[in-house]
Amino acid sequence: MNAAPRVLLVDNGSLEPASTLQLRAIAAALEKRLGTGRVEPVSLAHSTKIPTGELGGRPAELFEAALERCVREGVSDVTVAPLFIGPSLALTRLLPSLIAQQPALHVRVAEPLQVPGATALSTILTDLVREQLPSPATRIAIIDHGSPARAVAAARDEVAAQVRAQLGATVREVTACSMERRAGAEYDFNEPLLETLLARPEWQSGPVIIALLFIAPGRHAGPDGDVAQICRRARSDFTGVKFTRVLGQHPRLVDLLAERCGAA
Repeated sequence: MNAAPRVLLVDNGSLEPASTLQLRAIAAALEKRLGTGRVEPVSLAHSTKIPTGELGGRPAELFEAALERCVREGVSDVTVAPLFIGPSLALTRLLPSLIAQQPALHVRVAEPLQVPGATALSTILTDLVREQLPSPATRIAIIDHGSPARAVAAARDEVAAQVRAQLGATVREVTACSMERRAGAEYDFNEPLLETLLARPEWQSGPVIIALLFIAPGRHAGPDGDVAQICRRARSDFTGVKFTRVLGQHPRLVDLLAERCGAA
C-alpha cells in the first residue's frame, strides 16, 4: 500500500539556524492550512551543516535525501512547494535533475511565489512596507539577492512595479535593486546594486525603507546581515534606514503557498 502523499516545502538552504527554523514554522503552518497530510521542510543545500543542537535537536534535511526517504517509506505522490521568488536556476535545473533520479515518484512542482500578473506577493510586501512607513517622503528599495537568471530579476521588477502602484503617492520612490551580481554586461539586468542606489545624492538623506525580498532571516537578510552591512557602508545617516520583516513572517505567505500547491 502506498503511503499518503507528501508536500515538500523546499528552500535554497542556509548555514544560519534562523533560516531553517523559519522554514519549519512555515511548513507547520502550511500543513495546518492544507489539512491534507504532511508538509516537510527541506533545503536544496547548506542546511545540514548546521549543528543539530542549534535546531532543537532535529537535524535539517536536504531535498535529495527527502526524495530518497519518500521512496523508502512507500510514498508515490509528492508535491514540491518552492519557497523561491522566481524561476531561479536552482528550480529550473537542479530540482528537475534531482527529481529525475527518483522515477518511482510522481512529483508535481508548484510555481514559485511570483508568477506573471499575480499580485499576492506584492500585496504581502506592501503590507510589510506599511508597517515601517514614517512619512510620504520615504524612498523604498526593494532588494533581492541578485541572480544569473533574467527571469528572476523580471519577477523582482514586477513585484516592485506592483508595490509602486499599491503605495502610490504615499511614498516618494520605489526602486528595485540587487544585493550582488555576477560580472559581465550580460548580467546588467541586476542593476542597480543596493550600494549604487544608496550612493545617489537623493538617497543619502531622508527616510529609506529596505524592503527585503527574502523569505527568512539569514546571512543576507538577518539583523546584522549582508544587506544591513551594505547600508551602513553606503549611507552615513544609518538611523534613517528601516528594514521590513522578511516575507516568511507574514501570515498571508502561507495562503499564497496553499494556492500554489492547489494549482499544482
